Amino acid sequence: MDFTEIYKQTGGLVAFSPGGHFILTAVQDRVVVRRADSFQITRTWQLAESGADASAKAASSPAPTITHAGWSCDSEYVLAACAKRGVVEVFKLRDENFNARVDCGAEGLVKAEWTPDGRSILCFSEWGLRVTAWSLLTGTATHIQYPIHPDRGYAWSINGRYFVLGERHKSKDTLGVYDTHQSYRLVRHFPLPSASLASISLSPLGNHVAVWEGPLEFKIYILTLAGDLLGTFSPEPDRGLGIRCVTWHPSGSYLLVAGWDDKIYVLESVTWGPVAILELNSRIPAGVNIWREPSNWIEATQGHGFLTYERIRPPWSLTITRPELAKAYPKCGPVQLSFNVSGTLLLARFESTPSVIHLFDFPSALDPASQARTPMPALRSVLIHTQPVLSAQWNTVRKGALVACCGGESAYLWSDEWVGVSEDGEQEEEADSEMAECIGVPAKSFNAREVKWAPDGKGLVLLSKETFCCAFEVEDGAAPEE
Repeated sequence: MDFTEIYKQTGGLVAFSPGGHFILTAVQDRVVVRRADSFQITRTWQLAESGADASAKAASSPAPTITHAGWSCDSEYVLAACAKRGVVEVFKLRDENFNARVDCGAEGLVKAEWTPDGRSILCFSEWGLRVTAWSLLTGTATHIQYPIHPDRGYAWSINGRYFVLGERHKSKDTLGVYDTHQSYRLVRHFPLPSASLASISLSPLGNHVAVWEGPLEFKIYILTLAGDLLGTFSPEPDRGLGIRCVTWHPSGSYLLVAGWDDKIYVLESVTWGPVAILELNSRIPAGVNIWREPSNWIEATQGHGFLTYERIRPPWSLTITRPELAKAYPKCGPVQLSFNVSGTLLLARFESTPSVIHLFDFPSALDPASQARTPMPALRSVLIHTQPVLSAQWNTVRKGALVACCGGESAYLWSDEWVGVSEDGEQEEEADSEMAECIGVPAKSFNAREVKWAPDGKGLVLLSKETFCCAFEVEDGAAPEE
């Protein structure tokens, strides 16, 4: 991989444009847009100052910084918001003079983001008062009252047509379904069986919605968008620590639910009962690929080049940290559950083993009535690192590529798409083509805390606390012009 120079950023607000040709960066109160092929600056904007900001500046107070930034779906517009000032500004990439501004006023601002059509901005006010959709086309605003959570508990249908929001009316949980094509007209509004809604998750096909209780009860409900209750799941016994992770399979046929007990429950979409339970075990059995990060490899390579993980023969025992269950939110349970783009691999990270990544083979069909004939999810690979894993992401295009970082001057790649060369010079996939590599970042004092893939799956963004750099596959050359 070829690494770029180190650039400044604020709040981890670095994002490729949807087409992958530009990269946006927030630096204090400025927005910087660079070309992804040359990293030359294309546009810069600064948030306009209000009267209060000018007074604060005169008093030598630090200027408020950008807290939210992002691209519209077609890369035409850029959003930049400052929650402290309650202001959102919109800029147009191809029109330097264009500017739109939203002043949230006394209601405040917690979060601002683009709607799926890229022509409206969704703003969540403080104290859960309301959600406002501001249209760039008409200049009008549509208000939705009383969201349960000001920064979560909502979802969009896959085509962006419907906006689903968890609301609280008369001290009861309700769900509202709004038609975005008709100025957020209310389509459905029905009560929820939950007593204290934690959040919601819409299935990939948009026909089912999962809602679950707060931290006092492990219970999840699956409903249709018409309000019909299809199923309820609560494990036995329920330790009363609530649900921590919920993830849909890309096909929408399975729902994965995990709490604080180091177990992952796989629910199928017919009865919404558990068809499999994946549990964290200290002993890794035979047949599992075990990869371990080499010790002191950064010093040995001076942060340059690639180095393969050490391959360990199973069985092997992991060190599991036993949590103090008497404390609130003990350090246990899955902190991340995510599928690759094809749904054939599942990544799981447990807080009890913070430096370990578990990869499970996930079959396309699970049948609880014929478990002897139908393959079940099984542990495939384990990646062991010297430091806790802070971020891990599947490739956005390739189904068998994973990147992770652990807060050091390095990144880690795992792939099962390696191709060998036969004796006659033709490429052929190897039976055991899995590979794990350590990649040094050629920069001093750069601690990668978060990693993101480019939309085309050929580049990476590595973020430290206040800086970032990018890495691209050398053989693919520069990105084409937009």
